[in-house]
Amino acid sequence: MSSSDIFIGETIGTAVLILLGGGVCAAVTLKSSKARDAGWLAITFGWGFAVLTGAYLAGGVSGAHLNPAVTVGLAIEGGTAWGDVPLYLGSQLLGAMIGALLVWAVYYGQFHAHLTDPEIIATTSTDEGMVDRAAAPKAGPVLGIFSTGPEIRNGVQNVITEIVATVVLVLAILTQGLNDEGNGLGTLGALITALVVVSIGLSLGGPTGYAINPVRDLGPRIVHSLLPLPNKGGSDWGYAWVPIVGPLIGGALAGGLYNLAFA
Repeated sequence: MSSSDIFIGETIGTAVLILLGGGVCAAVTLKSSKARDAGWLAITFGWGFAVLTGAYLAGGVSGAHLNPAVTVGLAIEGGTAWGDVPLYLGSQLLGAMIGALLVWAVYYGQFHAHLTDPEIIATTSTDEGMVDRAAAPKAGPVLGIFSTGPEIRNGVQNVITEIVATVVLVLAILTQGLNDEGNGLGTLGALITALVVVSIGLSLGGPTGYAINPVRDLGPRIVHSLLPLPNKGGSDWGYAWVPIVGPLIGGALAGGLYNLAFA
């Protein structure tokens, strides 16, 4: 496929992925949203359907990687040329940032109402005081809409969680090529991948929020840091390396494991 195919497919597909995935997080989190407090099931299925939609849109154009971990896994497996990897990754990051901006635009009024609510302001102020005393990392009250964060902050455990979850995801994608006489599953593959993402969220998402995709976390985190959101708090850059390093290692391990066990 051409460079323009890769750029267009990965940018649009990843933007839709983040728009719908970040959108369900905003719907569940923000005050004045009809879906507020809908819970973890809504988030996991929302992200699964987001993957399904993005992958279906981009599948026939760029192959719908939508995730640097998938791109790295496919490059190691041999299905993607290493020379195309930088374009894939750059397009995915751009798409993730566009998707995060669209979430902000769609929920603009809800963001303002939430972040100017006296209860949220009071909670944020209390959290900042605790952070100053305990020297703990600081995440703003709406950062979870844009990026992930751990329930227990332990760098080693958090990275291991992301590695394991990403290996499951990428290996499930790579082994689709073993079906239908090596021709893959076609559009059905997008559905299978979406269901795998739901499964990962339900089973492995509790510790870290299951980024399993570096640009899914990095692109929206950058947007969070730049947006003029009142009382938004910090972007927790001290944690940002975990959802980048963990999924990239997981994608590489999945590619190597596929070559050893399935090729």
